[in-house]
Amino acid sequence: MSSHREAPGISKDPVADSTDLYAFTSPDLPDTVTLIANYIPLEGPDGGPNFYNFGDDVLYEITVTNGGSVADAITYQFKFTTEYADPNTFLYNTGPITSLTSASWNVRQFYSVTRIKQGRAEVLASKLTCPPVNVGIRSTPNYGALARAAVHPLDGGWVFAGQRREGFYVDLGSIFDLGALRPFQELHLIPLPAVGGIDSTKHLNVHTIAIQIPKTSLTRNGEMPTDPASADSVIGVYTTASRRKSTVLDNGGATDVGPWVQVSRLGMPLVNEVIIPIGKKDFWNSTKPSNDAQFVANYAHPELAGLLPVLYPGVFPHLAAYTAARVDLEAILLTGIPSGIVTGFQNSTGATPADLLRLNMAIPPAKSPNINGILGGDLAGFPNGRRVFDDVATIEIRAVAGVTIPLVDHSYTLDGAAGLVSDFSAAQFSGGAVPGNGRYIDHFPYLGTPLNGFDTPS
Repeated sequence: MSSHREAPGISKDPVADSTDLYAFTSPDLPDTVTLIANYIPLEGPDGGPNFYNFGDDVLYEITVTNGGSVADAITYQFKFTTEYADPNTFLYNTGPITSLTSASWNVRQFYSVTRIKQGRAEVLASKLTCPPVNVGIRSTPNYGALARAAVHPLDGGWVFAGQRREGFYVDLGSIFDLGALRPFQELHLIPLPAVGGIDSTKHLNVHTIAIQIPKTSLTRNGEMPTDPASADSVIGVYTTASRRKSTVLDNGGATDVGPWVQVSRLGMPLVNEVIIPIGKKDFWNSTKPSNDAQFVANYAHPELAGLLPVLYPGVFPHLAAYTAARVDLEAILLTGIPSGIVTGFQNSTGATPADLLRLNMAIPPAKSPNINGILGGDLAGFPNGRRVFDDVATIEIRAVAGVTIPLVDHSYTLDGAAGLVSDFSAAQFSGGAVPGNGRYIDHFPYLGTPLNGFDTPS
């Protein structure tokens, strides 16, 4: 959802549309890292009779870089296959689904996991079962048990692929209406009374690919990362979806042929959504992060930073006058934060610009997490990786509004509005959508039980 429908091409291909990527040290198993790649945006729970599934014709990948580099080191590939127990019925299920082997479950999906490391591909697991979608109280009466049964062991850790509750929260309706923030919309170019934000995604689900991996499997030297200052403690993560180069349609079916072609990618949240211009969005989706030097100008002079003074006249005078390159955003989004900027922290991957979600694995989980991450004094949170509950929309809007400029340009001081934006809370911006209320759980895969269609609110 933080990258939903972000490019013209991929907006027409939801099963290949990567919506969110998460990477964090597992709070309950701190010797492991959890990586989560979500697909299929704006997924309504009542989407039958052909409920949402991963694409059998899509190659999903999660790629990890390590050792302070942006070069691919480890890639996990996921391929899905759908099977019909009875192709002569239109129903997803013909009775209650009480287990992953229930005869009444008609539309089943399985997947394989392949790891590519040092050029060698190894199949780690095959024909793993996805859980069904959460159809309703009659069809999936004990959904929690079905989901738990679909958590499979994998290479010293765990893997899950299936439907979960949408974890990302944001006021979509307001932000895409000329960049309005409801708590401050009385200051907008087209003013309205200030009100609390609306959580646009609280009634939606998503399809999740999640893996929990020992940290020693991700480091370049195979050792447990313990020194936050070491490059060996930092990994970069991105997810992609690819399709075959050609599709032949015939007699109601399709045959896919040719090499895989990347059609979607995601590292840091909201980048293709609000940093990359519309004429380059589909091209950006087709490229590798290591080639992102060609997009640096869009980070150095982001369009949204220029629009804020226009949309909020007189509110951002210092931001309007600031014409220097936004090296703060380049560091946060493209190279990682170097040592010396934030006390006790770095997640740099070197000088090569690349859109990666960077995680310093030597930073332990926070005892009292702050949803504003590093801006809230919590070094275990975004942009040090990303936890499922981190308020990335608020953090990135604050950064674009100038809050992070003083980190690298000590001559810059925040004006009143930028200071105001620096203080606004998730409860104001997102209608109170803070961790809890069923959106999250405290164990793998950390996203909560998906909503079912029968309970969909009016």
